[in-house]
Amino acid sequence: MQGSACSHPAAILLGMEHPTAIRPEEHAVFSAEKMGKATLFQSPRLMAGLNSFEPGQEHALHAHEGMDKLYYVLEGAGLFLLEDRELPMARGLMLVAPEGVPHGIRNTGSERLVVLAVLAPSP
Repeated sequence: MQGSACSHPAAILLGMEHPTAIRPEEHAVFSAEKMGKATLFQSPRLMAGLNSFEPGQEHALHAHEGMDKLYYVLEGAGLFLLEDRELPMARGLMLVAPEGVPHGIRNTGSERLVVLAVLAPSP
């Protein structure tokens, strides 16, 4: 979910005008049909959100022009998809996909997968 406009757009975090501590995984959105997405924070410089996967779901290989992306696994396990290989992913692991590098995610586990995604600059 995105916050509403306020006098300081960089302070938008779950609709709050002032910074606050949260547990990102508590804001995960799941869908039986496709990967769930939830925006936690967005400013012109940065976007942080969650990608949430049921077992078997994936975010296909794709690349971003003009922005870098960081994935950090909060819950579950699966695979980081890269153009030339697949890397195991599990809670606590991070992957950085610089601008133009194809990347994706597949939940190969039997449990839900929740991944924090940070993009800079914001889309």
